[in-house]
Amino acid sequence: MADKVHHYRVSVRWTGNTGEGTTGYRSFERSHDVEAEGRPVLKGSADSAFRGDPARWNPEDLLVSALSECHMLSYLALAPAAGVDVVAYTDTATAAMTTHRDGSGEFDEAVLHPVVTVAEAGMAEAARSLHEKAHEKCFIARSVNFPVRNEPEIRVAGGA
Repeated sequence: MADKVHHYRVSVRWTGNTGEGTTGYRSFERSHDVEAEGRPVLKGSADSAFRGDPARWNPEDLLVSALSECHMLSYLALAPAAGVDVVAYTDTATAAMTTHRDGSGEFDEAVLHPVVTVAEAGMAEAARSLHEKAHEKCFIARSVNFPVRNEPEIRVAGGA
């Protein structure tokens, strides 16, 4: 199959001008809207550590969310061909980011903690090994320049 290029378009609009523009570091809010055609507006801000509104999504949370979602969707797409019947999937992803004195920074790593529940006990080992394949397929994990690890837990429906 030939390679295919997919295109994405979002608009980010700063809504945090309090009337003073950016005349000072404390003179403005970090609030903004993230918009994409046909979707609800996502209310964004900076992380509260950087004078942002903690009630809004921040870019760091969204990046960790994108890693978690991408892994899950890759995993679920691969499951049928592997004979794994997934009946539930949750993840609590974590990440560490270092900031420097000059204001720059980067993520050091992200760790996904997927809890996958499969229909039958005989699927558990295949379900565990499927995480490595899903990681290899995940577009987002393949695109970041920091390690993304998976620490999966496999459960069997009904507790068997």
